[in-house]
Amino acid sequence: MRHRVSGRKLDRPTEHRLALYRNQVAELIDHEKIVTTVAKAKEVKSLTERVITLGKAGDIASRRRAIGFLPQEKTAKKVFDDLARRYAKRDGGYVRLVRMGTRRGDAAEMAQLELVE
Repeated sequence: MRHRVSGRKLDRPTEHRLALYRNQVAELIDHEKIVTTVAKAKEVKSLTERVITLGKAGDIASRRRAIGFLPQEKTAKKVFDDLARRYAKRDGGYVRLVRMGTRRGDAAEMAQLELVE
């Protein structure tokens, strides 16, 4: 039974999976749009929204948590300087998931993640 167990394992070891999530969150923040599989997109969406919420808090503890999670400090700087101001009046829902159909090579269901304006 897997009652109240959240998250997907994506058939990867823990360290690999967490590194994948961190890198995809950073790419989404940097480029504001990425294309990935639906399963990865669903996980990355929630993590990105948590990081942006940390940016909106703006205190030193939140900044340290964001820098600890994101692989580059410049990405955290963008969260606190740009995205926090952009989403100041918005209570969540910063990321949009758009399904794009299947990938030709392996028929994996693809999705586009983008930051909402």
